[in-house]
Amino acid sequence: MDYLQRAAKKLDRFGDRDAKILAIETSCDETSCAVVCSGRRVLSNIISSQVEIHKKYGGVVPEIASRKHIELIDYVIEEALREAEVRLNEIDAVAVTHGPGLVGALLVGVSYAKALAFALDVPLVGVHHIEGHIYANYLEKSDLEPPFVCLVASGGHSHLVNVKGYGRYEILGRTRDDAAGEAFDKVARALGLGYPGGPLVEEAARRGNPEAVDFPRTYLEPGSLDFSFSGLKTAVLNHLNVCRQRRETVNTLDVAASFQSAVVQVLSDKTIAAAEKCGARVVALAGGVASNEKLRAVLASRCGERGLRLVYPSKLLCTDNAAMIGCAGYYRLIRGIVSPLTLNAVASMEIDSY
Repeated sequence: MDYLQRAAKKLDRFGDRDAKILAIETSCDETSCAVVCSGRRVLSNIISSQVEIHKKYGGVVPEIASRKHIELIDYVIEEALREAEVRLNEIDAVAVTHGPGLVGALLVGVSYAKALAFALDVPLVGVHHIEGHIYANYLEKSDLEPPFVCLVASGGHSHLVNVKGYGRYEILGRTRDDAAGEAFDKVARALGLGYPGGPLVEEAARRGNPEAVDFPRTYLEPGSLDFSFSGLKTAVLNHLNVCRQRRETVNTLDVAASFQSAVVQVLSDKTIAAAEKCGARVVALAGGVASNEKLRAVLASRCGERGLRLVYPSKLLCTDNAAMIGCAGYYRLIRGIVSPLTLNAVASMEIDSY
């Protein structure tokens, strides 16, 4: 009997007991491992961030990120098991992010997960990174069930997803160029605020006037739920260049507030439009940009006006973390999905329904 046959046989009673999943996330610059019980109970969630390392470069350097994952992954996994008070031989399955992301970084996690699943002779399941972000909402909202519309906004992704059921997705919209988080990073760099851009722009925006500069809001063709933030980023750069050419002082706080206001308005407008299109009664947020307080406040107000429920994870679970991968992996496993030991890292991939 080969590995896949043995793994499939072990899934027969998987949904009937407290299955413990060891999950690994290494898609970008966080090395994370978690132990998740029965999909929604987090026993541990260890995250080692590389922000301080990449800060000097103004963004993530893929080769450095990959090397740091190799250095850290053993320690992070040991810490996750220790905090969960679980031994390796008590692990029932291994879940891992296998895309999308930085391929070198992904390979570290995928290679480790495959070796671990083989050594323990337990099922392995590959998880889509965006699916993981969506499932972060389940970890703290025990009553949350599909269907709902989810805005996934991060440094690499801006997606509107109609979550029809567990493992059933319809992509309603996506970015055509810069993702929302990427735009925050680039504008922060232009303003001299540093990296990572999201929290730094948000902090500056709190002290600025959001109506000081009339930056464009890009909605694309009528009815489109896609995003485009490249033009907004260029408008900010042009504004800064004009100010410098005229030898005018740039009010960094006002520019940050005006830029953030434009991003939040487009994200919230399209999210509400997506909910109305699908007849959804619940709106969820996910991804790093979902931790933005202005976005949360605007969507809370607009959802409240329409009688919609708004949910979002705690800020820790908005960032890349392994607990969300463990949750998503669980729902794949209870449906009999097991990945082969030939599972590979994929830099760019569509979210798949199952």
